[in-house]
Amino acid sequence: MTSVQRIRQPRVAEIVASRLRDDILSGRIKEGDVLPSQDSLLAEFGVSPPALREAIHLLETDGLISVRRGNVGGAVVHLPSAERTAHMISMVLQTRSATPADVSGALLHLEPICAGMCAAREDRETEVVPYLEAAIRTQSEEFDNLSRYVPNARRFHEAVVSRCGNEPMILVIGSLELIWSAHESSVWSDEASPADPMNYNTMRAALRDHQRLLDAIRDGNETRAVRLAQAHLAAARRNTLAVGTDKTIEAKLISHPEQ
Repeated sequence: MTSVQRIRQPRVAEIVASRLRDDILSGRIKEGDVLPSQDSLLAEFGVSPPALREAIHLLETDGLISVRRGNVGGAVVHLPSAERTAHMISMVLQTRSATPADVSGALLHLEPICAGMCAAREDRETEVVPYLEAAIRTQSEEFDNLSRYVPNARRFHEAVVSRCGNEPMILVIGSLELIWSAHESSVWSDEASPADPMNYNTMRAALRDHQRLLDAIRDGNETRAVRLAQAHLAAARRNTLAVGTDKTIEAKLISHPEQ
């Protein structure tokens, strides 16, 4: 006789949380909105106060709301973001003793794919090129400001990923970009490496690489864009890892998004 597997029925709180979660993720409830009052939610769902409190707690655990106390209290809505994803991934990587070299190694394989996808976009003249041009322009204008060089250079890389046109890749690879960017900034900050400042010739070469990659993308030359991205990333990886100690990823370097 075949045993009948019992299917667990969802709790009332889970059903309420699921309904509210769908409203947030579908856009019916917007970023920064405050959920209706407890009395309104109790009337809407017809549940007990303990069940509603548990539902709110479930949404807090998801990071979709934060509950403010006091006179301006309420549950404020927060949409999922690349920053929150990066923070979570960095914590997982730290528990697995992954290193910055592991992250940059992943980007060495993944980011050139995004560069090729940017070059392959038929709408690249409006949806890709202006964003890369803006990043290079800022990088050039603030070239002599060492404290701005690394974040400006990283902005170009982040633009290559964010304009590739594939949302899952933008989220996953973009999160890795944020993690590597945090490590790179910690390595090249004045406090972290006063004896090893970023070499001027290295900075100039990186800017030239960015311009060449932009040209390849503008021309729609997918193969060249991939090749240039691979060579540039390999050089940048060597330069940073030669200075920075290859210790375990530190989640604390990724700013926890404000709630």
